[in-house]
Amino acid sequence: MSQQKTLSLIALTLMLAATGAAFYWKKISAQAEAPNADFVQAGPFQIAVSVDPLQPQAGKNQIRIEVRNADNEPISGAEVRAVAEMPAMGAMPAMRAVADISESSPGIFTGEIELAMVGSWPMVVDVATGHDKHVDLAFDMSTNRKGLRLKSAPEASDTAYYTCSMHPSVRAAEAGTCPICGMNLQPVSHDELQSGSIVVDSGRRQAIGIKTGIVERQPFALPIHLHGQVTYDETRLRDISLRFDGWIGELDADFEGKQVKRGEVLFSVYSPELLAVQDEYLKARRRGDALEKAARRRLLLWGLSEEQVDWLVEQQKAQDYIPIFAPASGVIIEKNIVAGSAFEKGDNLLRIADLSQVWIEAHAYEDQLPLIEKGMPAKVRLTNVYHEEIPATLTQIDPFLNHNNRSARLRVTLPNTDGELRPGLFADIMLTAELGNLLVVPRDSVLISGKKRIVFRDLGQGRLEPVQVRTGYGDSDRIVIRSGLQAGDKIVTSGVFLIAAESRLKSGVQQW
Repeated sequence: MSQQKTLSLIALTLMLAATGAAFYWKKISAQAEAPNADFVQAGPFQIAVSVDPLQPQAGKNQIRIEVRNADNEPISGAEVRAVAEMPAMGAMPAMRAVADISESSPGIFTGEIELAMVGSWPMVVDVATGHDKHVDLAFDMSTNRKGLRLKSAPEASDTAYYTCSMHPSVRAAEAGTCPICGMNLQPVSHDELQSGSIVVDSGRRQAIGIKTGIVERQPFALPIHLHGQVTYDETRLRDISLRFDGWIGELDADFEGKQVKRGEVLFSVYSPELLAVQDEYLKARRRGDALEKAARRRLLLWGLSEEQVDWLVEQQKAQDYIPIFAPASGVIIEKNIVAGSAFEKGDNLLRIADLSQVWIEAHAYEDQLPLIEKGMPAKVRLTNVYHEEIPATLTQIDPFLNHNNRSARLRVTLPNTDGELRPGLFADIMLTAELGNLLVVPRDSVLISGKKRIVFRDLGQGRLEPVQVRTGYGDSDRIVIRSGLQAGDKIVTSGVFLIAAESRLKSGVQQW
């Protein structure tokens, strides 16, 4: 049956005897097989049931069920079932016959039921609609009298059925005790069926550990945890290349990782072109003509420093090998030469990195980028000193995305005076996005059901109602509610999984 329909159980205990007893309703005689048979008021329904032949027989029998509303209008579209069962007798097990019923015309349902043998076959008829309330009808049938004696015909009640808090699969038409555990059965109203709410008494709440809380607006800050690594500060890299061809003489910067200081000799070079320019400059200087300034400028443009040119003047003759000095202090991270190597102008001979300051680079995915802005405070945690957090500031966010992983690179800058921040070392960057005052609930109060998010609202008097909500950002303890709840609502904060199980079994509401 459709989940949106409320079951209306019409329990008709019928003694269908093939020994000559007829099939009767209250106040129904042999005319019961006629289409205009008398109706029994069953809560909001008027129902008439008849069989053909009038005296049921072993084999196939026709069954007819008419359903009308209080205004005597046919109810079309209802779902109707009929099941007959012969009780077990001695070693013979119970036998069951299920009618194949369909709607032949508005409000009239006909079908066929096949009885395996002669005897008594109590029968149950179910009628279900999408909006009418539930009632129970009970009849007494005796083999020594004709017709049915109506045992009870209660008016429509707000109680749909009774169930056990410990065993929600138990359903009874009347109040009583659970056949499994002996606890008192609790009523389930039609409102609960339609809304999906359930009633959980105080004893049951204590047993399954239900706790409640109030929905509040609170300051909410979302932590953002990014993985990255230490890398060189690109603004502190120096490449050593020359503007003439030549050969390497003595090489002092002879391995990668070597520390050098500004002004130290890295290597010496021999170049016929440079030797000729030296001679030209020294001769022009001795003559004191106008070519002296031009020749000196040429030496400077070829990469020699003012100090090197002054040193050349002191030597008073051209030098075969000219020393090349470190332009900055740092560490040699790339070396493309050895002693005696030939080189061409423009070749990258050495690369020096100043490690007194480094970058920590990480990548943020596109859904995180709206929460991140340049200049926000950050904390850095390194794998080799995981117990410490280094304060920092976000200094750069790339204005473009990496097409492979849909992320943008960001970085923070850190001083590295003691040299512990080695490039290549893994690091974590922790950011905190302040989102202001938002409606939040404990994370444990939100139940995930496929694509839906459910929170149980406490309506009072033991009643709990499942509410579908739309959630937003969340941290390890709280989650933001975008819609579905309001500030001040009382909700369940613990035990939601057990409540959800009971709600599904009791109500079967569509949202589950």
